[in-house]
Amino acid sequence: MVSLVLHVNGADRPVEADPQTSLLGVLRGALALSGPRFGCGEGECGACRVLVDGACITACDTPLWAVEGKEVTTLEGLGDEACPHPLQSAFLTEQAMQCGYCASGIIMSAAALLTSNPDPTEDEVRHALARNLCRCGAHNRMVRAILAAAREMRA
Repeated sequence: MVSLVLHVNGADRPVEADPQTSLLGVLRGALALSGPRFGCGEGECGACRVLVDGACITACDTPLWAVEGKEVTTLEGLGDEACPHPLQSAFLTEQAMQCGYCASGIIMSAAALLTSNPDPTEDEVRHALARNLCRCGAHNRMVRAILAAAREMRA
């Protein structure tokens, strides 16, 4: 166990954990953040995606030591119920979630895309979501939501 400070969602958060612990384990356990989800545990499904220094990564296969000193953003860091991020609002408006299990990882992938490409094409959105698995079949609504959020963010 080591003591370290993580910078999560704009705040310093002290943590005591084994540096080999997964970032996902610390986010969901010690920091009680429920946005990143545990899916496959192997970095394949994308349910646990978060932003680290603006890059979208899978938190389940990222050791804690790899993010020390970096800015970690989870779904909770994008917005909240009182002031949702345009992506969060668009997902609700477009009813882009069915079970919602994959949604936070998909929204984080979309947030990374819109940061680097504020005016993506539908193909670019689909490519950005290619590593996020959703078994509900809500992909078309998710793509519409992301394109709507992009338009709103550019306005």
